[in-house]
Amino acid sequence: MIELRNVTKYFRTKQGKNYILKDMSITIPSNINIGILGRNGTGKSTLMRMLGHIEFPNKGTIYSNHTFSWPLGLGGGFVGSMTGKANVKFVCRLYGCSQKEMKRVIEYTKEFSELGNYYDMPIKTYSSGMKSRLSFGLSLAFDFDYMLIDETLSVGDARFKKKSKEALLEKIKDCNILLVSHDMKTLKELCNAGIVLDNGKMTYFENIEDAIDEYEEINKKAS
Repeated sequence: MIELRNVTKYFRTKQGKNYILKDMSITIPSNINIGILGRNGTGKSTLMRMLGHIEFPNKGTIYSNHTFSWPLGLGGGFVGSMTGKANVKFVCRLYGCSQKEMKRVIEYTKEFSELGNYYDMPIKTYSSGMKSRLSFGLSLAFDFDYMLIDETLSVGDARFKKKSKEALLEKIKDCNILLVSHDMKTLKELCNAGIVLDNGKMTYFENIEDAIDEYEEINKKAS
């Protein structure tokens, strides 16, 4: 279960407060794959960051008895002055890994990301694609109840895209996903239910097809 209790989230702008969510209370059932839809600027990535405890509401609480990955696709979160390996170790310590488990995660992430010597170099020397590959591999090295995926199911060149998508699809056989995407085909393929964000409101649909219909209707009204 994921429960939002009177959640308000906004950003201050020169024009005033830009609301992502305004006093929203909603309960989302467990054990389903959920697609998150909304026009650009409605706060899809912000919602993902709040679920992943990277950002927090201005008011209200988000409660869940599940564990969530950090959002794949957002790219941030690493300490630039530290090496890739050091960042991986840091995450392992945050999750209370034993020395044996930490060694497994370090080896898996290095092999999966294919960073070679860059794995022992500072993150600030990485391209955005290299950061994504490290983040992707690190996420796959841990077990979560929900994988948070923002816009991407794969990163890198064609061969690495194939490898990472296959690895992720294998991973989500044993967990659920919250997926932000504008690709309706992918949403229909992977998600059972949907959430539509619009004008500070968040609406849950038990059927992903209904969520897509609502999203398309919103786009028609806006055009």
